[in-house]
Amino acid sequence: MATAATQAPQGSSRGSAKSGPGISIIIFSSLMLFSMFFGAGNLIFPPMLGVQSGENFWPAILGFVGSGVILPVLAIIAIAISGHSVRDLAARGGAIFGLVFSLLAYLSIGAFYALPRTAAVSFETAITPILGFEGTAANWVFCLIFFGVALALAWRPTTIMDTLGRILTPALTILLVILVISAITGFDAQNLTASEEYSESAFTTGLLEGYLTMDSIAGLAFGIVIISTLRTRGFSEGGQLVRGTITTGIIAGAFLAVIYIGLGYIGQMLPGAADHDSGAAILSAAAESALGTPGQIIWAFIVLLACMTTAVGLISSTSEFFSTLTPQMGYRTWAIIFTVISLVLAAQGLDFVLNIAVPIIIFLYPPAITLIFLTLIEPIFAGKLKFYFTFRLGLWTAVVWSAIMVAVSQGAEGLEPIIGWTPLHGVNLGWLLPVIVAVIIGVILDMSKPRKASEQAPVRQEAVHEA
Repeated sequence: MATAATQAPQGSSRGSAKSGPGISIIIFSSLMLFSMFFGAGNLIFPPMLGVQSGENFWPAILGFVGSGVILPVLAIIAIAISGHSVRDLAARGGAIFGLVFSLLAYLSIGAFYALPRTAAVSFETAITPILGFEGTAANWVFCLIFFGVALALAWRPTTIMDTLGRILTPALTILLVILVISAITGFDAQNLTASEEYSESAFTTGLLEGYLTMDSIAGLAFGIVIISTLRTRGFSEGGQLVRGTITTGIIAGAFLAVIYIGLGYIGQMLPGAADHDSGAAILSAAAESALGTPGQIIWAFIVLLACMTTAVGLISSTSEFFSTLTPQMGYRTWAIIFTVISLVLAAQGLDFVLNIAVPIIIFLYPPAITLIFLTLIEPIFAGKLKFYFTFRLGLWTAVVWSAIMVAVSQGAEGLEPIIGWTPLHGVNLGWLLPVIVAVIIGVILDMSKPRKASEQAPVRQEAVHEA
């Protein structure tokens, strides 16, 4: 089955070849991307950060925005200027790295973690508190309905912009604005004291909290969806498509940042917020306190819409990717497979799903961040220097360091001395120095390597120049 990039008929393009596509396509694409990013973790992490950061709220929320907004936007930009998929991008680390990393990235944001989390969070934070349904049987019934709707919405990838950008996302945004404004105007600021970790290093702690959204990984996957959408809506290859994708990412990132700050403020202002043990409980209490019973209903719809829009985006992006790997198995076949796997995992409960998260995040983030930044740095050399050893040394150093970090986190304490000597090791950023050293060595090797005149850099330099 053809991908979204090739399925749409020529007439479906919103703009003509002469006039070009309109700004409305960018706006709706940005709303679509915002809704794909904004899922369960994006909703519940900022309020808890608002409570725990206390007087250090601003450095904490800026750290969260750094990893929860700026990195995902950079991932979208990296996809735009380098190729058409995560695999194209990751192939700069070698064929093996390109395949394995892209598979792990899509599986982690798809059927093995982020996708089942959307249904699990919806059930435990929206359905059970409001309707009182709980237990295994109720969870199975809800997951069947939730993923049935998500699969139906993702069934035709060329209509996702209309489904998300024009319908679901505006509804989600309106509900979020109502909740944030009602809470902020209805409560007085509380005198909160920062927790130990936020008092010692508020920015770094906020940065690490932003990792938990996994949006940097998702950005690499969602990039192909945005490129495909803009292409089918009239954006031509080269500079126009690159500019459109970058603009879409920036606008979506601005929406995310504003919503994150607003949700964080709710945690700062809700009386008794420190008595709650999760961001979901804080927002639920804020909705009820500010708006009464209608507030609870609004909260339930926010959770369901946030999780549903993310589920649709994840089903679409993962199925698009795997259908390109196995042309004999089309988009819809993979969509069904991933939906069924996610349904089974989600039905086991939220705790079961969340237990998978930490090792995945620890392992994938260092190579993902390294890949994004090296991809953005390479065009600075305007084609005069091709990163060959730079990508390979940097990425594989990140992979090895990540693997040891995961092993240590899972109980292999004997490996701790190997990585424990680096700066920032205590906050899971010890990989930065080794990767920087490896990248510098790689640049030196690439600069000393003779380059054939016919050799072309893998980055789309002409598109970058036009953009």
